[in-house]
Amino acid sequence: MSASQLLLLFCLPLANCLTCYTCVFPAISPLDCLKFPEKCTDGHRCLSSVATTKRGALQITMYEKSCAAPSQCGVSGQKYTSGLYFNFTNVCCNTDLCNGASSLGATKWGGAALCLLLALSLLLA
Repeated sequence: MSASQLLLLFCLPLANCLTCYTCVFPAISPLDCLKFPEKCTDGHRCLSSVATTKRGALQITMYEKSCAAPSQCGVSGQKYTSGLYFNFTNVCCNTDLCNGASSLGATKWGGAALCLLLALSLLLA
């Protein structure tokens, strides 16, 4: 067996492992999460999750990206975080870095969104 054939055999088990974006922390609209590539566990997929809630007239949207087990894909429901109930939808894809779509205007609105997050955390405190 040649060295290149042997190298190919060692690489085959890794063929099912995707590289997906993962968020350092969930982001609040209109910011996209601060994302970094991560090698997923064998059999996992790339997940993008969007969660929304309303507090009075204010609508809040959170974005998350990660590796996920197939059982988390296509799931919708409600979760409780930061003192609020969010309705979420998980969408998965199965190619490297396929969950990397960014929000348009994230750079332009970044400062405003951070101020909004700070104000919201003060209201909830």
